[in-house]
Amino acid sequence: MTAVDSITQLFNPKGSALELYLSSGVLRGISPTLIMVSKNNPSGNKKRSPLSIFAVIALCGFFYILGAWQRSGFGKGDSIALEVTKQADCNIFTNLNFETHHNDVEIVEPSKPKARVIKPCDVKYTDYTPCQEQDRAMKFPRDNMIYRERHCPPEEEKLHCLVPAPKGYMTPFEWPKSRDYVHYANVPHKSLTVEKAVQNWVQFKGNVFKFPGGGTMFPQGADAYIDELASVIPIADGSVRTALDTGCGVASWGAYMLKRNVLAMSFAPRDNHEAQVQFALERGVPAVIGVLGSINLPYPSRAFDMAQCSRCLIPWTANDGMYLMEVDRVLRPGGYWVLSGPPINWKTYYQVWKRSKEDLKAEQRKIEELAERLCWEKKYEKGDIAIFRKKVNDKSCHRNSANICKPRDADDVWYKKMETCVTPFPKVSSASEVAGGELKKFPARLFAVPPRIAKGLVEGVSVESYQEDSKLWKKHVNAYKRINRLIGTARYRNVMDMNAGLGGFAAALESPKSWVMNVVPTIAKNTLGVVYERGLIGIYHDWCEGFSTYPRTYDLIHANGVFSLYQNKCSFEDILLEMDRILRPEGAIIFRDDVDVLNKVRKIAGGMRWDTKMNDHEDGPLVPEKILVGVKQYWVGSKGNSTS
Repeated sequence: MTAVDSITQLFNPKGSALELYLSSGVLRGISPTLIMVSKNNPSGNKKRSPLSIFAVIALCGFFYILGAWQRSGFGKGDSIALEVTKQADCNIFTNLNFETHHNDVEIVEPSKPKARVIKPCDVKYTDYTPCQEQDRAMKFPRDNMIYRERHCPPEEEKLHCLVPAPKGYMTPFEWPKSRDYVHYANVPHKSLTVEKAVQNWVQFKGNVFKFPGGGTMFPQGADAYIDELASVIPIADGSVRTALDTGCGVASWGAYMLKRNVLAMSFAPRDNHEAQVQFALERGVPAVIGVLGSINLPYPSRAFDMAQCSRCLIPWTANDGMYLMEVDRVLRPGGYWVLSGPPINWKTYYQVWKRSKEDLKAEQRKIEELAERLCWEKKYEKGDIAIFRKKVNDKSCHRNSANICKPRDADDVWYKKMETCVTPFPKVSSASEVAGGELKKFPARLFAVPPRIAKGLVEGVSVESYQEDSKLWKKHVNAYKRINRLIGTARYRNVMDMNAGLGGFAAALESPKSWVMNVVPTIAKNTLGVVYERGLIGIYHDWCEGFSTYPRTYDLIHANGVFSLYQNKCSFEDILLEMDRILRPEGAIIFRDDVDVLNKVRKIAGGMRWDTKMNDHEDGPLVPEKILVGVKQYWVGSKGNSTS
């Protein structure tokens, strides 16, 4: 008699107890066919000896204890969960190293599964910006700065290679030291040290650039300039949180506004002032390549608490005031606009500017007339500075209705032509009501319900779902910090969220040690206005194209659902190559997406000099959404298309 025969005969002939044991997993591993055969074995009628009965009882006890041990969580657990985990290759990746290693430049073999190895680009592409390349730009008209706008390459001209870092590249200094110092090897361009020497923009010393904090209109430093602005504008109390710097140079104004807990979105074109935006980002200051030209700025209406032009040389009176009307569109009701530089204080500078008194006087008068039409009030003019304030609503405005824009979505701006018309204020019911809704002071507004949501202006988002989203992202970010202990430290200063949604990731990560560029894809729900109402900054973008930045400008990139969103829109490889271009060597990547999508992503990333690991969702292995984390390896370009 076999052990199976004895076990079968021990239970009732119908085998119900046996089936219970099988379903409970106690006899896992014993063939059900063998057991069913044994149940009909006539040998079961033979007399059982006491020894065989004892053996059966002992076996039953052993299998019962084995099953209980497996079920307790100390054994292998549920076989279905095990299979899901195996398919996803989910590991707790304590062996993935996020630290910097400047001297360890060995190229690690690509992760499995094996993928096509993507080769490095030629070293001439070290500063490649796909949509702002000089050669392509010169083919477009110069009128209204069209040639400085975005002009992306067609499919056949796209680069399918890895943009190299310059020889000697080093991890940037940590904030706040990075505000004042940049490694020469990272941005090896000295022209600004000569062109802007008397304006105190940047100095070259040894193997670093030093930024004294000066600017064209504040050569003695940004702090004193900001102090003067703060005597009129409530910068200190949290009323002003988001700012726009048009024609920012190396973004020293934005760098010093960070000290006041103000986030400035700085932009400047890629022009003969070589690498100015690249310097800004290398310093750890938010900035993008951009220009006021013929298309709308990639920001929502009522986004900024203040805007400034410090000798930005934008022709504010051209095209019937179209550029000032665009600033008005993105300026929040009650917001401030600062103009320092021509034509302000023309009586002092007309000879230096090589312009006649009459010309400059007429220009200033026209700007003030435009401001009145926009419902702005001049609050201050002294020395080189004039400050205007936009009224909180249109109850006291005297506007010509012919200049009001026709009804349209003022947030639908991607590649849309700028119009010479005034964006209307949202409707109000009283003279004291703030058009569009009043905001709390920062930091209270970070988690307060944004007016756009409170008023039901974001389709599918309620107050309750917004609050749940905030809680969820706190949970997600805590999970990320368990995976990578450097998240939330100064190691990752420049952070990008490629699919920001309601800004929950950035809100959960909020810290003086870092800032987040919240990108709202043009094919996703338009939530960027909500992001700004929370006191965060961001931009619209289509990830089928290159982003408006230089290579190696972000320390950490977060991609939540990006590849599911773009699955049928453009190539995964193109998006990953763009992520690689803008990510710094030894920077980190976090993907959150469906496991099948992430397996495709991981296969391509395996040929890109990234080290990646898959991790389970924080709610366990049965959740199909997974977290893929990676680190870009350190390597630099060298002549002859080889790398080291």
